[in-house]
This record gives sequence, structure tokens and C-alpha cells, in this order.
Amino acid sequence: MIDYETASKLQNRLAQERMEEKTGDVLLLLQHPPVITMGKSGKVQNVLAPQALQDKNIKVIFTDRGGDVTYHGPGQLVIYPILNLRLHGLSVPAYVWNLEETVIRLLDRFGVQARRIEKLRGVWVGNEKVAALGVHLSRWISKHGLALNVNTNLDPFGLINPCGTGRRATSMAKILGRNLSMEEIETRMMESFAEVFGVQISQEPAQDLEGPR
Repeated sequence: MIDYETASKLQNRLAQERMEEKTGDVLLLLQHPPVITMGKSGKVQNVLAPQALQDKNIKVIFTDRGGDVTYHGPGQLVIYPILNLRLHGLSVPAYVWNLEETVIRLLDRFGVQARRIEKLRGVWVGNEKVAALGVHLSRWISKHGLALNVNTNLDPFGLINPCGTGRRATSMAKILGRNLSMEEIETRMMESFAEVFGVQISQEPAQDLEGPR
């Protein structure tokens, strides 16, 4: 669990180090305390209940990722890949497709049939979004990524128009009728990511990434 601002600073540092070839690719897996984030194409009118958010002490943070408005909170697995896309031979559309495919394959392991919807980013079960995507690229180095609703409290999504689509959010827990182990989902996420991107992943504790302050 790491607050959004701290995670953003960590991403920025790792992206700069990746750009300067001081580090290899990194895949961050984490959760955020409750927060609303607004992408570069976000519209403030998609925050439907600003007073309710203020009453709940949920901040709205403007970011440099693509996309519109979304919610992050406990029980949601967020992954931030810091990758050199050029070395992976990936165009931007191919990279986004891979992120979606990672989630689709993870969900398939739990018997959940997920899909893409043309012209809408993210991963969908029926007409409800289970995973949101928003990325940022600078000199082919990626930041931000995707957020998968696992055991997420979906109520705060009612305070926004998620991703500006007018469609509802869902979660693995809601679909399957039970809470899931976040540790297991993290493991399955890494397995799916490695499979889709054709990489090997070695796990490191978070403190190894902290570096000098």
C-alpha cells in the first residue's frame, strides 16, 4: 500500500534511470489508499460528486497519464511497468493490447471471460469495466499502466463517471461472489505479464527500489 504521490515520484525516478540505462525494466505491483486520478484527457465534469469526495477525504489528483478519471483504492491491484518499449519491439497500440491481454489471461485462470470493447480502453466483463488502463510514454519509456479491481469497494466509482464512458465498474469479487487473495492475484498477474510480454520476472522487496533520497 503506497500513496499515489509517492508512487508517482518513484515511477518518475525509475523512468529516468531506465532512460539513462542505469537500471533495467521494472514492474511495480501495489495498492493505493482511496484517491481519484484525472488523466490528460480528463474532464472535470466527470467528477460527479466533488463534495462527497471531500467529505470522504478522497483527493482528486491530476496526472500525466492518458485517459480520463478513475478511482484507486484498497483491494485494487495496480501495476506500473517501467519498460523500454523499443527494446521490446512494441508500438504504443501493441503495448496497450499487451496490457489488456495480461488481464484477460489472468481472469481466464479464474474462469472469467473478459473482453475488449472497440474504441474503449480497458478490460470488460459484459458491459462493466474490471480493469482500467492509462499510460504515459517519454522516449519510449513507459509509466503508469493498469488497475484491476479485485476486492475493491465499488461505491466510490458512483461518485465519478469512470473513464468518461458512462459505464459501471465491476470487480473480480463481485463477479465470482467471493473475496480473493491479493497475494495470489499478484502472482497470477506476474505470470500473465511474463507470458504476454515474453519476459522473465524476478521479485524484489520494495525497499530495494527506494534508492537514495
